[in-house]
Amino acid sequence: MNPQNLLDVLFFHWQNTFQLFSVDKRLVNKAFTNLVAAYSSPNRYYHTLKHIYQIINTIDTLQVYTQDLPSVKLAAWFHDIVYDTHVQDNEEKSADYAVEILKNLAIPTNNINTVHQLILNTKYHQDDDVNSQVLLDADLAILAANPMEYQAYSQAIRQEYAWVSELEYIAGRKQVLERFLQREKIYFTPLMFNSAEQYARNNLATEITYLLNENNRILQHPN
Repeated sequence: MNPQNLLDVLFFHWQNTFQLFSVDKRLVNKAFTNLVAAYSSPNRYYHTLKHIYQIINTIDTLQVYTQDLPSVKLAAWFHDIVYDTHVQDNEEKSADYAVEILKNLAIPTNNINTVHQLILNTKYHQDDDVNSQVLLDADLAILAANPMEYQAYSQAIRQEYAWVSELEYIAGRKQVLERFLQREKIYFTPLMFNSAEQYARNNLATEITYLLNENNRILQHPN
């Protein structure tokens, strides 16, 4: 999908997200412009508008499991709005950003509070409730992509951490992947667990093997 088509489709989804609320369309459009700018900023290679598009589509597929679809979608739009690989509080800052924007749009307080908590839950992938489960499954859907897509995803993550040395990145990335493999379930919703769990585990195991091989190669040939 070319960039303009992607923007058009995202804007359509964005407008649909706010249909259930009484909002100022001018402010909604301005918020979308700011959101596009944030997700299009330099040094983003995976956490981009394409990622948001994929998450929104997955949420639509999983919506039968949600109790509060509008809040889940709002959380999806804002969950990576602040993204800086040098810091550890992106989720907290993204949650606060969402609160500020949604208050300005006069979104009901209960929705805002739900969105804030949903975004915070993406930090450690905590499934507090069915709404969290849908958002988290959508966020991690990439793990079950076909091998070529998964490889592109893993390379994009590496680019976002280009400032980290190779050995340090391998150690950190391997730790993250192993934590997912150690979970009883990567995916919480029945649909994602049944259709994607094994694909995700295979991809994670394959990447870990690649990282171990790269680690050994570097140690054997440091120059």
